[in-house]
Amino acid sequence: MEITLREVRESDLDFFFAHMSDPESKRVAAFVAEGPVDRARFDAHWARVLASGAVVRTVVADGEVVGHTAVYGEPGDLQVTYFIDRAYWGRGVATAALRALLDLVRERPLHARAAADNTGSRRVLEKCGFVLTGHDRGFAHGRGEEVDEVLMTLG
Repeated sequence: MEITLREVRESDLDFFFAHMSDPESKRVAAFVAEGPVDRARFDAHWARVLASGAVVRTVVADGEVVGHTAVYGEPGDLQVTYFIDRAYWGRGVATAALRALLDLVRERPLHARAAADNTGSRRVLEKCGFVLTGHDRGFAHGRGEEVDEVLMTLG
């Protein structure tokens, strides 16, 4: 499977919204934007993201939009994120997408957070060189409650 990243197009947002509307995807990801299944809130969130100066890319697998990945935040506290359509989980897509993003964004350190029980995401981060640097607890909009999270860093 060929995984590529490209600039986000307005038409990609429909795919992103469909991916994020999947209840199981939202639950597993946990840390999603507030109101992820409210289209107006979703569109407002993405308008802010795309205007923020963050490095945001659409993930494409064999010509199909399958998710997005980004680096955002302030210098010295840059965070990575990714969201892949559940139909592509377990197929190396997230790892390939994150590796491509890390090739594109050379600043280090980079930080990541994941729900502590999201072993798939933690494994993706580890395969890309991130190491566990701490634990925290935060409110997860995808679950509607506070959850334990792992903090990871790529130096």
